[in-house]
Amino acid sequence: MLAQIESARSVPSIKVLCKIAGALKVSVAAFLRRHATSGIEYLPAEKAPRVVRSGGRFSARALHPDTPPASAEFHELRIAPLHVEAGVTRAPGTTVNLVVSEGTLEVHVHDQRQLLATGDAIVFDADQPHALRNPGNTEARAFSVTVSAETPPRWHVPGDARRTDAAG
Repeated sequence: MLAQIESARSVPSIKVLCKIAGALKVSVAAFLRRHATSGIEYLPAEKAPRVVRSGGRFSARALHPDTPPASAEFHELRIAPLHVEAGVTRAPGTTVNLVVSEGTLEVHVHDQRQLLATGDAIVFDADQPHALRNPGNTEARAFSVTVSAETPPRWHVPGDARRTDAAG
């Protein structure tokens, strides 16, 4: 049975997945996830992927495992004084939850603006044009969680009406 699953000739049932996970002495969740099977994954700060833009006036440090496909992303954001950083417009249904940990940020989403002080949070649709502006005279720091819209299963589920390709 394992050889058939491995070669994609068979789709395992939940019962079979539970048996395999049990034999490996891990939970089904740990068995299916793409990272650490111990239930934790240490992410050293010095190894975290960083995006630096606008001549260093904006930076985003990833606080999540760098293993696609990610349904959620967690970042530390740093924005220089008086800088405006345009956000990346995401797929429909994607949302961002942002909290300011230091300083002040003005969040622009489509034609709306919201000023956030330290400790304030906002949730917005990231599939709309958006930007972050630091109106202060010190660096602002925030943490954001970006949640993608529901993604389709990674494997074929017999009878799944959502599949539209010829194999479905």
